[in-house]
Amino acid sequence: MCGEKKSYYISSLSGQRLKKCYDIAPPRVKRYLRAEIEFLLEQISPAGWTLDLGCGYGRIIPDLLRKAEKVVGIDNSRPNLSFARQYLRGFNRFHLLAMDAARLGWADGVFSSVVCIQNGISAFQVGPKQLISEAVRVTKRNGVALFSTYADAFWEDRLEWFRLQARQGLVGEIDEGKTRRGVIVCRDGFRATTFSADDFIDLTRGLDVKIDIAEVDASSLFCSIRPCQF
Repeated sequence: MCGEKKSYYISSLSGQRLKKCYDIAPPRVKRYLRAEIEFLLEQISPAGWTLDLGCGYGRIIPDLLRKAEKVVGIDNSRPNLSFARQYLRGFNRFHLLAMDAARLGWADGVFSSVVCIQNGISAFQVGPKQLISEAVRVTKRNGVALFSTYADAFWEDRLEWFRLQARQGLVGEIDEGKTRRGVIVCRDGFRATTFSADDFIDLTRGLDVKIDIAEVDASSLFCSIRPCQF
């Protein structure tokens, strides 16, 4: 995951520990994760490069390579990137870089698609407006930047998944007193929020873009952002 300060994903939940969170996911959560990827592949272009913000251990890169010409994955956790290089052995047409998602080191309009799924907009611990603005900046005029968060209907499944991670010692104990619908708080400092359709509208206000918001599988809320061509 990417962010300016040393995030929870660098200090406590990177590499193999992060992968285990996905390995232990219940069937309903695995369905949600697959539905996100399938929706993503419908949206991205087979021509040009795709940028994966907060690529972690490279979880979705093999899927992206089914559609994209090339994939660049960035993360600010070097343990994540080191593990990703092992995880992705046997694949080609991708690059992995250590970089801050809120300060991308590319000129304008480089990528055909930029993706930030599985609620990375919350997990990165950077200003979400800056995150979206940078993603749009490096997206081509005929391209798309895609962000996802959790759908409200998925709340109980999401919370149970985090409780399972806590029982496995992968995240801290859930602070049930501070946790409320849409927001999960752990006693070790971890905090995950959720964004609504209205939030995405506010975050893209002032940008020269067209947005579409869609709920997928009653589990994800996707915001597809397309820079205006004229």
